[in-house]
Amino acid sequence: MRRSVHALATLTTAALILAPATAEAAHGEFIFAGGQVVENPSGCIEPRIRPLILHNNTNEYALVYNGHNCTGQVIAVVPPGGRTTQVLGSSVFVA
Repeated sequence: MRRSVHALATLTTAALILAPATAEAAHGEFIFAGGQVVENPSGCIEPRIRPLILHNNTNEYALVYNGHNCTGQVIAVVPPGGRTTQVLGSSVFVA
């Protein structure tokens, strides 16, 4: 039951974050460990280095997934200006 509640809460959070999204790319940059920088990111991004260490220097929320190609579970939501380190993170989505 706890797993179902957690999954529902994660999906609800992701839906609320993505609901007002526009077709434009985020403004700013994702900075990943190892110096990988993605300017004005849009869609699904797979960093080159693990663990996934991200500084979200954009105006949009970023969703960290535990699967490749933004599949699997959302394991972290990173707000604009936020940072995260996710050992199990494989990909990041931004609207």
